[in-house]
Amino acid sequence: MSKISVYIIAYNEAEKVAATIESARWADEVIVVDSWSTDGTPEIAAKLGAKVVQVEFKGFGDLRNQAIAACSHEWIFSIDADERCTPEVQAEIRSIINDPASTDVWQVPRRNYFMGRWIRHSGWYPNFRQPQLFRKDAMRYDLKPVHEGYVLQTDKPIGTLKHAIWQFPFKNMAEVMHKANRYSSLGAEKIVHKKISMGSALTHGIWSFVKHYLFKLGFLDGWAGFVIALGNFEGTFYRYVKALEMQKGPAWKAPAAPSGGNKKI
Repeated sequence: MSKISVYIIAYNEAEKVAATIESARWADEVIVVDSWSTDGTPEIAAKLGAKVVQVEFKGFGDLRNQAIAACSHEWIFSIDADERCTPEVQAEIRSIINDPASTDVWQVPRRNYFMGRWIRHSGWYPNFRQPQLFRKDAMRYDLKPVHEGYVLQTDKPIGTLKHAIWQFPFKNMAEVMHKANRYSSLGAEKIVHKKISMGSALTHGIWSFVKHYLFKLGFLDGWAGFVIALGNFEGTFYRYVKALEMQKGPAWKAPAAPSGGNKKI
């Protein structure tokens, strides 16, 4: 039978990582790739039998490539600290990796829960990220700091699992705002080369709200859909404003001293 490694990337996920590890203990190896958490995340992981690997954070693409390198087995299943593998996905994965005719790379649908409900719209279901199940030599990630892409190293087509894992992206509203701040900072680095103004930042933010709330039917998700759309507005708007701040440099800095501060009255 083929063996599989599960890797979990985590940073200060003490409240979530135990449940994620428990959902993946069926695997032959569980690796937690940590970036020097300060809340006890690595200690919790080690206590549950996971192998803990410390990696300096240089962006999510690099982090995931380091995670691949740490895996020992032919097959790899990537799961984040806010995701949970279900028994149905476990059984499907075992069937796939033990099939000699199986394709090499698989994307996995995610069922997201937020504000106490399953989010069926808002672009959150089925919510795919990079392929999460793959042979070790079949895929790598690019080096983008956030929303990293992937590079296939196989000619076989990408498959799609029938069953979905669960995701709990936000514990509370404080975490919504924290992630919006962190991801907008990382995302600003990707667009700093573009022509940006405050007007274009506002336009992009408004479009992100409209896209998620109207075109992706977020209004059908009730208040949770509105919060998701508003969060996308804020994250997008601040991403562009932060990139503009990088472009402006000293022009947006405070003056060294008040004008006329040395004048006598």
